[in-house]
Amino acid sequence: MDYVKPEQFLDSKGEPQRHWLALPTLCAAVLVAQIDTSVVNLGARPIGAAFNAPVEALQWVVDSYNLVYAALLLTGGLLADLVGRRRIFMAGAAMFTAASLLCAFAPAISILIAGRALAGLGAALLLPSSLAIIRVAWPNPAARGRVLGIWTGCNGVALAIGPTLGGWLIAGFGWRSIFLIVVPLGAAAFISALRAVPESSDPQNRAFDAAGQIFGAVALAGLAVAAIESRRAVLAAAGAFVIAAIAFVFFLRAERKRGPAALVPLGLFGIAEFRGAVTATLGMTFGMYGLLFLLPLFWLSAGALSATAAGLALTPSAIAYVLTSPFSGALSERLGARLMTAGGVAVIGAGLLLIAATASAASIVGAEIGLALTGIGMGMATGPLMAVAVGAVAAARSGTAAALINVARMAGATTGVAILGAAYALIGGVGGLRLAMALGGAAQVTAAMIAWRTTTREGIPTCGCGGASGEL
Repeated sequence: MDYVKPEQFLDSKGEPQRHWLALPTLCAAVLVAQIDTSVVNLGARPIGAAFNAPVEALQWVVDSYNLVYAALLLTGGLLADLVGRRRIFMAGAAMFTAASLLCAFAPAISILIAGRALAGLGAALLLPSSLAIIRVAWPNPAARGRVLGIWTGCNGVALAIGPTLGGWLIAGFGWRSIFLIVVPLGAAAFISALRAVPESSDPQNRAFDAAGQIFGAVALAGLAVAAIESRRAVLAAAGAFVIAAIAFVFFLRAERKRGPAALVPLGLFGIAEFRGAVTATLGMTFGMYGLLFLLPLFWLSAGALSATAAGLALTPSAIAYVLTSPFSGALSERLGARLMTAGGVAVIGAGLLLIAATASAASIVGAEIGLALTGIGMGMATGPLMAVAVGAVAAARSGTAAALINVARMAGATTGVAILGAAYALIGGVGGLRLAMALGGAAQVTAAMIAWRTTTREGIPTCGCGGASGEL
């Protein structure tokens, strides 16, 4: 397609021409992906009964999505920049919708697994392009921050309502309904994008980086497999992690040779704000996902709570996140991106440290307060961190930046579950939880310090190496 600069669709006030449906359209993409992800686990038992499927097959119903999504994130970001951000967004929405229909009407477990893999591909196209569109369509940092607060808030809403919605659907309409529920949202996002979302692309001096794609996909896939197998096959997880590390080394060598034309130009990490946002995001999900994995495990192992009660006990985090996130953009505009990003990650760290300090208490009140703090911190930091990451680079690299910030989220979640899980297993019980939460809290505090040191108050690079006019 022709090269489309963001400036080509500016109105008389210098702002991109946008339809009032633009933000709802982009939010629908987040809802589609996150609702689907949060409800599938609930369908494992009825799906197994319907197909007489073994546990291993049911695990791949979930894991095929995660594996394909992780492996192709960078590809989705690059294609958004090269082919067109709206075009890739629409392709992702169409693919996700078709995959959901395939899953809903799957005649065999193998078809269901294939449908879930196709949905992972759709998500790898949909989410980076959605974030890249926000970067281009809202060039004003303050306006973009407010939009990202709403966009990330939809993520929290989906995670909060997903399990309840999924349980109700399965009980009333059967497991196939959990895949059908996202079809109207996906179709609406596809159709409304035609009118509501402006197109843009930046293919100049860039091409498909085959070596980077291969080594990057192997590294991300290895990391995903390590996360998938960490709970059931430690040796396989360790082997996958080693493969990921080796592939990452080759990936760096390949990208260094290609320079600015690389899939991931390494010069991006020379921008302090971008580097800090990626590091802080990695640290944030490292602690959060480790917490969400270990705390219910501890409660169930100790016999303190039932499975249902443990699920309810985790809700303060989701509720606090949902209530805080929509206001993060306005707060960032008033208080500054530095305070919101570093402060939010530090609040998460405080929550983890409080859970560590109250691990031996008879009551779970301390843990509930700690969970509420983590939700507040996530709501404060998530949107501003994404805003800093995509705002620190030129609009031409927005798809790549969007993919990388999602890679950081995934990498933090994967390593958090693995490392904090290993720390918990080292001692077990109260001592193991205290050690894991203390390590997670320390990681959060470190990430907060990095965010503070690398981010300006406005979250805009102080050098000439990024932003709307920089080369990178």
